[in-house]
Amino acid sequence: MNETASLRARAEIDLAALRANVRALRERASGAQLMAVVKSDGYGHGAVPCARAAREAGATWLGTATPHEALALRAAGLDGRIMCWLWTPGGPWREAIEADIDVSVSAMWALREVVAAATAADRPARVQLKADTGLGRGGCQPADWPELVAEARAAERTGTIRITGLWSHFACADEPGHPANAAQLAAFRDMVAYAEKEGVDPEVRHLANSPATLTLPEAHFDLVRTGIAMYGVSPAPELGTPAELGLRPVMTLTAAVALVKDVPAGHGVSYGHHYATPAETTLGLIPVGYADGIPRHASGRGPVLVGGTVRTAAGRVAMDQFVVDLGGDRPEPGAEAVLFGPGDRGEPSVEDWAVAAETIGYEIVTRIGSRVPRVYVNGTAEPSGGTGP
Repeated sequence: MNETASLRARAEIDLAALRANVRALRERASGAQLMAVVKSDGYGHGAVPCARAAREAGATWLGTATPHEALALRAAGLDGRIMCWLWTPGGPWREAIEADIDVSVSAMWALREVVAAATAADRPARVQLKADTGLGRGGCQPADWPELVAEARAAERTGTIRITGLWSHFACADEPGHPANAAQLAAFRDMVAYAEKEGVDPEVRHLANSPATLTLPEAHFDLVRTGIAMYGVSPAPELGTPAELGLRPVMTLTAAVALVKDVPAGHGVSYGHHYATPAETTLGLIPVGYADGIPRHASGRGPVLVGGTVRTAAGRVAMDQFVVDLGGDRPEPGAEAVLFGPGDRGEPSVEDWAVAAETIGYEIVTRIGSRVPRVYVNGTAEPSGGTGP
């Protein structure tokens, strides 16, 4: 048996699907550049191999949340434009500046720290000013925007920084027709117009995330930031399935059935005995659990394909394992259990698990833990991770 076949569990990452998704998204926003967002280890898919595949498919930018994620891409040899946006006081500004990473600034404290770091590095910082157009998270409020723009322009005139972008983020783009979308679009246009009136000449203006890339062409501007859609997961059920959106899921999560056994009727299953067998049956042990990212909230509901039939998690999902009622079927130990994938074999989808766990597809893929090795296909990346105990 080869090493791949012997894995307790594996997350197969189809880099050809990722490249196809990037190309499809570029077509949807043909007038704009595309930023491939690879934060949170590429939404659980592996940041470096996914970033390389996205570059191959025409992504001109890479995006991360934290500066350490961006610096890790540089350390892996990824060149070209990289942007990061989630900063805290005392962050690695100088390292990011010296790595030629675009840094996002939302407040005066951040601008002053980046100016100090650029002065110490004796090279200009690439800065993107973020506006809060209504999301209420990061970004500068409209009332504070004139002060931030004025001080940024003053630093730019001295050559300490270069204002490379103006940007913001939608709150409700995954709800087509929500009034907040039009309000944020108008606010963004106003804040961009003000900055440009004050002399800012950005390389890129950007607002659109994955759902806005798919549904709001008026929000594409110069650049779209595609995260979850790049990995073939629907941003929201209201927008359609991946297939309806022209996307293909990139991750397939499988495990090897660890045990098959006969049990009598009325036998309790897993902690708390929330499931008892209705009749004499066979149980199959699936050796992944919430320590691997399988949501405990999907206990009793999480779907898995075993032996050509979709079964449901019987009872509670435990830390390392869960059980399915096989209804008398007897697959051999080591048989493949498919938790989710693109659906080619009738297996469940990421979206099915999201429904079962009462959450969103984003959480399902990003929570798959490091005990589950990523095995890359249709690309040149090497597998990473370990099987764990």
